[in-house]
Amino acid sequence: MRQPYPFSAIVGQEELKLALLISAIDPRVGGVMAFGDRGTGKSTAVRALAALLPPMMVVRGCRFHCDPQTDACIGACGRAEGEDQGEEALATPVVDMPLSATEDRIVGALDLEHALTRGEKRFEPGLLARAHRGFLYIDEVNLLEDYLVDLLLDVAASGENVVEREGLSVRHPARIVLVGSGNPEEGELRPQLLDRFGLAVDVRTPTQLAERVEVVRRRDAYDRNPAAFCAAWRDADARIGRQIDAGRRDLDAIETPDAVLEAASRLCMTAGADGLRGELTLLRAGRALAALEGEGVLSVGHVRRVATMALRHRLRRSPLDQGGSDARIERALDEALAA
Repeated sequence: MRQPYPFSAIVGQEELKLALLISAIDPRVGGVMAFGDRGTGKSTAVRALAALLPPMMVVRGCRFHCDPQTDACIGACGRAEGEDQGEEALATPVVDMPLSATEDRIVGALDLEHALTRGEKRFEPGLLARAHRGFLYIDEVNLLEDYLVDLLLDVAASGENVVEREGLSVRHPARIVLVGSGNPEEGELRPQLLDRFGLAVDVRTPTQLAERVEVVRRRDAYDRNPAAFCAAWRDADARIGRQIDAGRRDLDAIETPDAVLEAASRLCMTAGADGLRGELTLLRAGRALAALEGEGVLSVGHVRRVATMALRHRLRRSPLDQGGSDARIERALDEALAA
């Protein structure tokens, strides 16, 4: 299998890369929605990031990638009470979900072949089980049926998949980082669904000649000789991998001053963000950014840097505002965080 394109070799798309790094450090941020042009490297960035992450330890033979230290999937994965099946290392999964996927394919269903040949009911895991502790990537998510998007967001928020159907009652962990992408020209998600993604980024085609040329040059070098190209970027990717690993370890120790919480809430009020998901996302994304950069205290500067991606999809549209959400957030930042 060909090696994924190196994350550190991706030219530009800084907002998308930062959002993915933040989600890798703290999946509780709520995933990433990337709207933008086709052919701008969205799926490449997701697969490249997953390749940076250290292997995860799982219960040997478990169909749900269960963590032997924290997950309790006794029965669902075939492990009996008190049984130690040992551990094995697996790469962090990146699962592509096709638009044609049915609900049964996503959440899992009765294994009909097993039922017909052996007369026993057995659960056949779906895409959520495969993506547990990894990434579930949905291209053109804005074309997916709303009820399926809602289902995926519910699971991503709860970290658990519950299936009650066809005489089956199965509950298994499904902690996923949900990454969606789409072209706004082909339709948008309903605001109620879009609001439940943690971060939203715009991914645009480069407009500078030098940047476009560099993108083409690197991609051509990768296609010609993937092994040599990846070797040239191995050290840079390893540094990012160490940053992620250290950030995950330090995340829970990040201090959160009350003044920063007040600043985040003031920003959301000034920008006109509905609900409290804005504050929670600012808090989690800001802490993940601080952990990524090896800082022990969440600052207003961290909040400022994640504000646009955390709030741009949570603002009500105003026909009188010609500047769009980003301009409104910039004004709110200047007003609310001026001090």
